[in-house]
Amino acid sequence: IVGGVATGVVLAADRRQAEVMFTDQRIEFTAGSRVGEALKGQGHINFTSYNYTVLLTGEVPTAQAKAEVEKIVSEIPQVKTVVNELQIAGASSAASRSNDAYITSKVKGNFLGNGKVRPTDIKVVTEAGVVFLLGLVTREEADAATEVARGTGGVQKVVRVFEYVVPPAKK
Repeated sequence: IVGGVATGVVLAADRRQAEVMFTDQRIEFTAGSRVGEALKGQGHINFTSYNYTVLLTGEVPTAQAKAEVEKIVSEIPQVKTVVNELQIAGASSAASRSNDAYITSKVKGNFLGNGKVRPTDIKVVTEAGVVFLLGLVTREEADAATEVARGTGGVQKVVRVFEYVVPPAKK
């Protein structure tokens, strides 16, 4: 479980620049393509890239497959960190994935009503009832988002995969 990486980045209105978002999308596509080729469709794997950190969730059949996926993804240009949360298990059911999508939407909806968390600053990924939170946030925002997620029905556990930023100094 990853708690977060301190970066000392200054908080700006737009936390990820367009180029970074584009690169994150390219990383996800490349990861899916390369892993799909290597594993020949074994398992159910999700690739979520946020600010060059790639979160791996889902299920693979063996520990060897889990390690292979991590190695393949870590070799993609511009990937700085891989957080491997793959489970060694059979692929999840459609019902389980549907429930995870529902939990994700509830967490995001709860961010809207919270007032302390901007939903656009945090990426929410749910796998088997475990909610993963990614984003460039202050520690206060991370704590608020974690509490909102923990208080959402159906959430089994919350894993923080944040990069911490420093808010601008008040004048």
